[in-house]
Amino acid sequence: MNRVYLDFNATTPVEPAVLDAMLPYFSAEFANAASIHTPGQRARAGVETAREQVAALIGARPQEIVFTSGGTESDNHAIFGVVSSSFTFFTSSTSLTSHPHIITTAIEHEAVLNTCQALEKQGLCVTYLPTNREGQIDIEDLRRAIRKETVLVTIMHANNELGTVQPLDEIGRIAAEADLHFHTDAVQSAGKIPIDVNVLGVDLLSISGHKLYAPKGIGALYVRGGTRLRQLLYGGHHQRGFRPGTENVAGIVGLGKAAEIARKSLAEDAQRVSTLRDKLQQGLLHRVPQSRVNGGGAKRTPNTTNLVFPGVEGEALLIALDLKGLACSTGAACSSGAVEPSHVLTAIGLPPEEARASLRFSLGRHTTSADIDFALNVVPAAVAQLRELSPTYQKAVAHE
Repeated sequence: MNRVYLDFNATTPVEPAVLDAMLPYFSAEFANAASIHTPGQRARAGVETAREQVAALIGARPQEIVFTSGGTESDNHAIFGVVSSSFTFFTSSTSLTSHPHIITTAIEHEAVLNTCQALEKQGLCVTYLPTNREGQIDIEDLRRAIRKETVLVTIMHANNELGTVQPLDEIGRIAAEADLHFHTDAVQSAGKIPIDVNVLGVDLLSISGHKLYAPKGIGALYVRGGTRLRQLLYGGHHQRGFRPGTENVAGIVGLGKAAEIARKSLAEDAQRVSTLRDKLQQGLLHRVPQSRVNGGGAKRTPNTTNLVFPGVEGEALLIALDLKGLACSTGAACSSGAVEPSHVLTAIGLPPEEARASLRFSLGRHTTSADIDFALNVVPAAVAQLRELSPTYQKAVAHE
């Protein structure tokens, strides 16, 4: 069976050149990068080269890059680390008696939302900014949300379900004016759109390797020099004390190589993939009656489109497409045996039934025009078949 993969926002394959760069560190160059002997220093050299490569991708300095296990750890470290550092200041201050306050959005990844909710249980205050129908915040809402107790703004760069890009440069200016730490989850934007941490004004930025054609289990956190950030783990003095533990040298080298490739091919990849994304999107809108794009009116990452197909259950459509050889994803997540609508799609105003009827298609570096033609053939047919089996949809059509 011909199989087409359009779920690159979920994960990407390891690029062959990335694997080639990693292989020596599984065998001949196996030494601990913290060792002072010659084999250890060769491993250290691989780590430091990777640090330079990741820094170059986002316009940072190498010493501002901390390697982690992935985006979730990076998000947790940024949020808990800033709040923990700030909490010491708050409890020692005689003029401030309230707990620190965090500002985020209602459409963040669970790695941010669940971290914020955990802090709320400890008595901290969190403001969840709403978004418009396109998945973007109102800058004035951010200004109004700032309090004297606010210590952190954490707003994702690009949404994982919609691809919507937030105006980080504006957010960064507001955060700087208020002397606030500013963190962004850039897991879905790194390597897809240009990033310069100085232009965006971020103090902390999260990256995940497996979204970037590097392996799973490796990521990075950018920490601007001078940022107050308390460590989460305790052990040795690795990575300037920010993240103790023996470095995953092979994974780090892989992330560095992936970042280097992404930086060099970013413009070309973006142009090619956006053309294919638009072909898919326009083709589906034309071939599937009543279909609509979620968040299509905003600036988006070039590889992502999210469409609602009224009259179908997204999970059923996902399974039907998988059986035909097409891999994509829904915005829904399974929780306690029940399928809940995507928190992102309901936050932008979709009713639960439309949120459940939405699919995300995310293209990658290796997506071809033939892959898009395949999708344009199987998706409309699958939607039509499921609509034929839906009494609710058929009744609605009959009353039009």
